[in-house]
Amino acid sequence: MTDLIRRSLFTTVLAGAVAVSGLAAAADLGTIRDNGTIRIAVANEIPYGYMDMSGEAKGAGPDVARHIAKALGIDNIKWVQTNFSSLIPGLKADRFDVAAAEMAVLPERCKSVIYSEPNTSYGEGLLVADGNPKDIHSFDAFAKKDDAKVAIMAGADQLGMLQKLGVPEDRIVTISSNADAISTVSTGRADAYAATSLTVGQLADKSGKVKSADNFQDPVIDGKPVRSWGAFAFNQDDKDLRDAFNAELAKFKKTDEWRKILSSYGFSKADIEQSMKRSTQELCSADES
Repeated sequence: MTDLIRRSLFTTVLAGAVAVSGLAAAADLGTIRDNGTIRIAVANEIPYGYMDMSGEAKGAGPDVARHIAKALGIDNIKWVQTNFSSLIPGLKADRFDVAAAEMAVLPERCKSVIYSEPNTSYGEGLLVADGNPKDIHSFDAFAKKDDAKVAIMAGADQLGMLQKLGVPEDRIVTISSNADAISTVSTGRADAYAATSLTVGQLADKSGKVKSADNFQDPVIDGKPVRSWGAFAFNQDDKDLRDAFNAELAKFKKTDEWRKILSSYGFSKADIEQSMKRSTQELCSADES
């Protein structure tokens, strides 16, 4: 093989490598605007972000994201449905541009993705079998009852809450999605499903075999009642896109339309007001201990 051919092959391989590398890089705001399409992921979790039976994206995240995309001059949205645990890996791998799942802003997650300012705030709840046979009303009950098991969705932040409350790993059952929660609880594979209060309420409405735990006691960790703040998530290289989202989100949160979107999905007046109380910077720098 001649040096010329070797150099030609090397150049071809190098160009291919650069092209592949370029495909893995997050698309910037300018490219998205030029293409006229933004890719937005949902995790099929009612009421945060999901696809309805007709294939239309719904939820607090998608409805607000739809308004922001229009304000940014982006005409087309390509919706991507994935598991909650795949949202951060998907952003890092450039499989979509935005996660509109109202993912809680947590310090550990802030090391992997960047967030908009909060769009929502929400508390916790427990889905139990009808009649609540083991009389469970709090997350920390699973640290005390050695015959009780609690289910969580893979990748959800309830795992960290349960661990901080001293719940052993052998009492925690991991399921892939909210869709599995009703059967998991009603068949006794787990005695409860830990999720946000809104998710629990939506699931309870779907089946007479389960219900929201009455007199639920909010988890208290490090002396503070637990509350989450949900936001849009982006690839770490997409700061321009995140900043543009933030600018439009700040404007939209001053409107009645934004409040109507959240209230239509079950967010209370207190939830809506609480969404204004914390900044993403505060949430990302919060004590992780």
